[in-house]
Amino acid sequence: MIFMFDVDGTLTPSRGKIDPEFSDFFYDFSLRETVVLVTGSDKPKTIEQLGEDIFNNCLRVYNCSGNEVWRRNELLSKQDFKLPEEMHEWLSQELCESEFSLRTGLHFEHRNGMVNFSVVGRNATLGERKLYVEYDNIKGEREKIARKFNKLFGNSVVAKVGGETGIDIFPVGKDKSQVLEDFNKDDIIFFGDRCDPAGNDYPISSLLQEDKVHHVDTWIDTWEYLK
Repeated sequence: MIFMFDVDGTLTPSRGKIDPEFSDFFYDFSLRETVVLVTGSDKPKTIEQLGEDIFNNCLRVYNCSGNEVWRRNELLSKQDFKLPEEMHEWLSQELCESEFSLRTGLHFEHRNGMVNFSVVGRNATLGERKLYVEYDNIKGEREKIARKFNKLFGNSVVAKVGGETGIDIFPVGKDKSQVLEDFNKDDIIFFGDRCDPAGNDYPISSLLQEDKVHHVDTWIDTWEYLK
């Protein structure tokens, strides 16, 4: 059996480090079981969140929604993607029109095979991120932006809500579902916090049998199930 995990919100607080006690538990778990990670973040951020020991215990780590694949320190594959100018301009206009007034910079983060867009910006502190999360929970801004983006550009590039403050943007078919090509789907148990249709875990969860998917709210839910 293959245990496949999202990272942000599933193994860690969003953009945060894994809880020390859970880290010890999950490290031991990764020694006993076959573990695969699938995250929108890049390798340095994943190691910052989980540590090198857990990263290196995994069968594979699919960074950047599967557009960069690692086994320990070996890069198995990567894909390139540059956001077309018209899409960049459209998102920049959405940024200008957002009613959320705080801006922290790094609103476009370019990763292998994808781009992460954030209204509050990737430079936000935990407190600033919390303010945006509270705003987005009320306004549903990210889902609205993603829905409008997909209506305009969804034939070639798609947007999915990811993590707590961002939107992941990538070519059609290059979302997290691409990792399933490397495995027998019947052998996978998947854990993710954004398995809703607008979320970036949905492309995986929607292709697996219902009893193979654990839609968690926090990393604590994941720990409770694994225990």
